[in-house]
Amino acid sequence: MYPDFHYLVERLFGIDAPEWLGLFKTFGLFVALAFLAAAYVLVKDLKRKEEMGLMVPEFVTVEVGKPASPGELFWSALTGFILGYKVGGFWGNWQDISPNPMGYVFSLQGNFLVGIVGALIFGYLKYSEKKKEELPQPEQKRMAVYPHQRITEFVVIAMVAGLAGAKLFNAFETWDDFVRNPIENLLSSSGLTFYGGLITAAFAIAYYAKKHNIPIKHLADSFAPAMMLAYGIGRFGCHFAGDGDWGIFNSAYVTELNGTLRAAAPDAFIKALHTDPGYLARLIAEFGGVDKIPHLYAPAPGWLPDWLFAMNYPYNVNNEGMPIVDCIGTYCSVLPVAVFPTALWEAVTCIILFFILWSLRTRLKHGLHLSGIYLIMNGLERFLVEKIRVNYKYDWGILHPTQAEIISFVLIVFGICLLLLARDKRKAAL
Repeated sequence: MYPDFHYLVERLFGIDAPEWLGLFKTFGLFVALAFLAAAYVLVKDLKRKEEMGLMVPEFVTVEVGKPASPGELFWSALTGFILGYKVGGFWGNWQDISPNPMGYVFSLQGNFLVGIVGALIFGYLKYSEKKKEELPQPEQKRMAVYPHQRITEFVVIAMVAGLAGAKLFNAFETWDDFVRNPIENLLSSSGLTFYGGLITAAFAIAYYAKKHNIPIKHLADSFAPAMMLAYGIGRFGCHFAGDGDWGIFNSAYVTELNGTLRAAAPDAFIKALHTDPGYLARLIAEFGGVDKIPHLYAPAPGWLPDWLFAMNYPYNVNNEGMPIVDCIGTYCSVLPVAVFPTALWEAVTCIILFFILWSLRTRLKHGLHLSGIYLIMNGLERFLVEKIRVNYKYDWGILHPTQAEIISFVLIVFGICLLLLARDKRKAAL
């Protein structure tokens, strides 16, 4: 696995990578790629709908030619100070920051001197920019702003609201861990619940769209394939970083002391778990006994590679499992028994579903139908994969659903309702 860029460069290119590359996490790379890819397809579909007349621009009046105001200079300088303060703090401290960069970003640590330099630079740049545009007499201009031109706002809103919601819902899903250490849990770069991000981002985007008179039903249909694509790319990040978002144990494969995976007999499961007493104790505490640890014996068919059925996630970003012999570094753990690589399954599945949604977007007659299909596809995909993932289950008597299963079911029902009830009003022919 590749928990950060240091491991990524070394293992892909076989060279000695500088240690400071460990500041940049592999999962973060895939999250960034997910947002960029989603933004690209979203803009493409918004432009198509604008050409069809389904979306119209919002006309705004702006005043041009004014010098920089004190408020603009203040906020520019403040932005420069924060960036300089944080970036400057990396120098000389990257070894301590590397294991948890998110914790550093939200801490009070930094470099005050570099922050002052950043404030001066950003303040001057804003002053210089406004000076070049200054007119003898400021003018009022009326401008048309199309929905696709608001892509930066869409991405920022989705990112902020989505990450906040993903962290919040993850806290509910892993309540015991959250209560033990809430600050570390919230600031950790791992531990994100997709449906939490989806729900909070949807409400935030809907509010923004209503504020700017953007038809929500057409915007939702444009977002549907973009979100499916982003989710698929993000799941690749979960897999390659080894962030713990995997399935139950596949007891057909166990790990050697050197970290390699081999096929095993059914009775090797418990013995392999005893390889590391500390890891076994955590599993027993989590599931309530050795006999309750979820696993399934499922060797891969001869015509398929083993890694599609089993991964032991060496060097995973969560340091989950037993120590790897002779490993030196921050990430030196491997699972003693393989697990089903559900994140990889979801990534491939959602990329395929994206292409299906992308092909359907020009064929459906009514608004919100593509959104309904997205909700059904997403809900079914997640509901099925939950059957083999490790997650907290609620005790509802004879039912023991996970949080994701509950939300998946609701989304499927909501998607069906959209397909049955959503109809565009047609003007009567004259």
